Amino acid sequence: MDSKGEGTEAQKIVWEGAIPIQIHLHDSEVTTLPNPPPALILAPRLGYLPLLVPQIKPFFSNSLPPGVDTVWFEYKGLPLKWYIPTGVLFDLLCAEAERPWNLTVHFRGYPGKILTPCEGEDSVKWSFINALKEAACIITGNCKNIMNMSQSDQTDLWRSVLNGDMDAYLRVSSKLKLCTIGDDHSLKFNNTLKSRQSTIDTDVTAPPRTGRIPVRLYIRSINEDIDDIEDAPTIDSWDKISYINRPFEIQGEGECFTLYDAVKTLLPELFADKHLLADDVSKGEMEDGQLSEEVSCSRTSEEAGVTSTDYVGSPPDTAEIKLLRIQGIEPKMEIPFGWVVNNLMNPEHYLHICVYIKSVEPITI
Repeated sequence: MDSKGEGTEAQKIVWEGAIPIQIHLHDSEVTTLPNPPPALILAPRLGYLPLLVPQIKPFFSNSLPPGVDTVWFEYKGLPLKWYIPTGVLFDLLCAEAERPWNLTVHFRGYPGKILTPCEGEDSVKWSFINALKEAACIITGNCKNIMNMSQSDQTDLWRSVLNGDMDAYLRVSSKLKLCTIGDDHSLKFNNTLKSRQSTIDTDVTAPPRTGRIPVRLYIRSINEDIDDIEDAPTIDSWDKISYINRPFEIQGEGECFTLYDAVKTLLPELFADKHLLADDVSKGEMEDGQLSEEVSCSRTSEEAGVTSTDYVGSPPDTAEIKLLRIQGIEPKMEIPFGWVVNNLMNPEHYLHICVYIKSVEPITI
């Protein structure tokens, strides 16, 4: 977002992002012949699956058995966590982009032992607000700016997300003052690319900048020996995916931190003193950023924070990142992390990163 509170071109593309989904009613819930045809929906990447129910139910209402609706979705037998944004689920579960994305919807038999309860839009709304409080706690040290929002602003903010209205969202969210990283980091990086033979200070008069970035990492470990990431096996249990809330802190005067720097810092257990990627960046690009120590924020009953989960055991020597996705794209690792955060974060101010890791030994958290 620029100084006028207007969205960048990249932000507009992110907000317009959508996934074509073909939704089938589970066979056990079909009470008519022939089976109802699947519903075709264009689902916003920044949205959540339960928000699609008002569009989906008319397709299947005449085929449902008697009972109270308890809607949930599955992909290849895996119940989908409703509080994870739709785009993140797609990036995480589809190693090879599947279009349309074939999902199964259930209106009965909610798997309460696997999924937390969901009461439709209200549950999604409060999950979003709680995530926003967590992000505010990470960025500013407290969530008072969220708690002090007027009821009308809170309603407008949620409606902007529900309707995919970026302009309305920016008008309300700008009041929260949750700025994370200044543009000086991107400017520093651009100047460094032009000349690696001397250090260029882009804004010597600027005060030291500190940015605490709310990051959610989704780690998918691939233990099989495969040549192409598209051949990754189907995920049949959430136990096979590691979910980490881990803040990232930037300090310094106009320092440039690349996505490479950030990922290396966010996953020190796996990649300390080792090559990070199969397609590695140059040593010069690695040295452009100055890394800071990981910062953790614990969740309490009074204020929302984040818990970080550590890997147990020795980090495997053969681990490497095979794929990294943010908002459906596979960004170059030398891209400025400030640009990534400011343009690719979700509306609740979290940056969601999906990482596919190949390792001979199983990786547990």
